[in-house]
Amino acid sequence: MHPAVLGIITIALGVTGCVGYFYFSNLILDTVIFPARGRHAGRNINYANMIRPWLFMLPALIALGLYLAYPVFKTLYFSLTERIPGGGNAWVGTANYEQMLKEPKFWEAMRNNMLWLIVVPALSTAFGLLVAQLTDRIRWGNIAKSLIFMPMAISFVGASVIWKLVYDTRPAEQDQIGILNALYIFFGGSEPQTWLTIPIWNNFFLMAVLVWIQTGFAMVILSAALRGIPEETVEAAIVDGAGPLQIFFKIKVPQIRATILVVWTTITITVLKVFDIVFAMTNGQWETQVLANYMFDKLFRANDWGVGSASAMVIMLLVTPILVWNVRNARKEMR
Repeated sequence: MHPAVLGIITIALGVTGCVGYFYFSNLILDTVIFPARGRHAGRNINYANMIRPWLFMLPALIALGLYLAYPVFKTLYFSLTERIPGGGNAWVGTANYEQMLKEPKFWEAMRNNMLWLIVVPALSTAFGLLVAQLTDRIRWGNIAKSLIFMPMAISFVGASVIWKLVYDTRPAEQDQIGILNALYIFFGGSEPQTWLTIPIWNNFFLMAVLVWIQTGFAMVILSAALRGIPEETVEAAIVDGAGPLQIFFKIKVPQIRATILVVWTTITITVLKVFDIVFAMTNGQWETQVLANYMFDKLFRANDWGVGSASAMVIMLLVTPILVWNVRNARKEMR
């Protein structure tokens, strides 16, 4: 069967199944379990209304349990066991974590992840805020926003291929097709540089890809927040003699601080899970390993499910506090 036809059938069956589930579950609840008749009709309706939200949430809860909760507990189990060649798992306790903590590659990945966490959210949020402010003051601002947001439509692997060409290195006697090397030679550089093999600095070259992508996301969210600032506060500041920089930093930024933090933490979560960019551009070589790549190498290359699962739990532990904090802030904003 053609993949397009199979896709259409799958979508049709999915939609029909959802509609059928909600219709028949509602029908059974109202007519079979709690029929609205007799002396206790009012009480039955109350019980039905208490159960109905859980009934509607049941498919989502099953999906979350099957595809989120179960894999987490299974990964935790694998991180505390070791695979036996004949089949099955043997309990080893924290031995996988101890082995992981002894490996220099793990600490290299941890160091690089911390570096990404410091640089990428800060630059992405700062550039997004700057672009949001500047594009609101020019006539062709919407066109500029569209161009800056465009990288968000590109996959991380696609963006990595584009930037790999930017960093491309050819022999000195050949023309450089990489923009960075072409500029380097044009401004007097003697030999083209292999940018992605220079330790420490190559991490910043990889970070540039994610900053390029996430700036558009930050710009869209922060632009909406800036437009939500009451004009009266800005006009009052102008009347009091405040300059553009004072209005921006002392009037606008404090009023959208919560939105800035949400953008910052959202990008932080993305950074902690970064994998595609490093895998596509350096494959973790030249001291560019990050935690997700370390986990991939252990699980699928070394076939070490214990240490690989342990590194996955480390990533989850790093992401969870930020995620919880983000959700709490969002609830506060809603209230």
